[in-house]
Amino acid sequence: MPKMRMNQAIVSALADEMREDSTVVVFGEDVADAGGPFKTSDGLLEEFGPSRVRDTPISEMGFLGAAVGAAATGLRPVAEIMFVEFLGVALDMVITEAAKFHYLSGGRYRVPMTVRASVGAGLGFGAQHSQTLESLMYGCPGVKLVSVSGPQSAYSLLRSAIRDDNPVVVLEPRSLYSKRSDVTTGEDSIIELGRARTVEQGTDVTIVGLGSTVSTIEDATALGSWSAEVIDLQTLIPWDKEAILESVGRTKRLVLVEENPMSFGWGTDIASVVGSELFGTLEVPILRITCPDTPVPFAKDLEARYLPSPEYVASQVSGLLATGRLPAHWWEEERVT
Repeated sequence: MPKMRMNQAIVSALADEMREDSTVVVFGEDVADAGGPFKTSDGLLEEFGPSRVRDTPISEMGFLGAAVGAAATGLRPVAEIMFVEFLGVALDMVITEAAKFHYLSGGRYRVPMTVRASVGAGLGFGAQHSQTLESLMYGCPGVKLVSVSGPQSAYSLLRSAIRDDNPVVVLEPRSLYSKRSDVTTGEDSIIELGRARTVEQGTDVTIVGLGSTVSTIEDATALGSWSAEVIDLQTLIPWDKEAILESVGRTKRLVLVEENPMSFGWGTDIASVVGSELFGTLEVPILRITCPDTPVPFAKDLEARYLPSPEYVASQVSGLLATGRLPAHWWEEERVT
């Protein structure tokens, strides 16, 4: 079992799928000659050639439109968006075209297209290049959305996304590209989309994370005096209701840790469903630990404050379990405006 950085695991997943399926093609800005801006396609051009690994102009609308057409006519394109914010100029291709082809064609056409995008804060890229923007895909039937949490997750989920017959957006926290761990490759390691992963077993509280917050939660559990069941959501659209409801049904407490602003974050839907279906079971209110409703700061110390840290997560969970009431968010305590 080799150790890989997360960006290397992504290369391995792409290469394995391209070796097994000649219809898989890769394109995006700087993905060929440069091996990807984050080295997530390094070496693919040399192995598979320029007909299957292509650099594109700086035109997200153009090359995602090409991906939609390629997918509808027999290929399995993997298009890379350098920063998820750039998806905004081509969102029509994902949520209006790719997401609706199967429905509008009466099932005659499918769009097996994968869109990869780097996301998240922590590396000093500033307000315009540090968001996660999962909410761009909310309320859009026909699209699947996953977020990877490390090397194994990246390898397994990406291979599954490429094989899916629907458009799938894969979010990759760029702060994790250099994270290294053991990676099991091959068919047996492929993860079914729509399934959450139980990272740690616990009895006192269920803590759910996505992407970069999964490792934050793992670090936080070592600081607390409680037993937490830690769940990596993995797929956000559709999210694994059965796994979350089963876990919270046992622990009777739910905490959601999100790398997004408090308002309209991904935890709102989960909190709504769990609060409705387990209303008589919950012993404490559902706690969402998020970022404040502000742009991501550029200054290193402010960016670190913006993100939920393991210490902050541990403090919030401890406060909830000790009092049975929602603890104040740090920006409320400090009266930040």
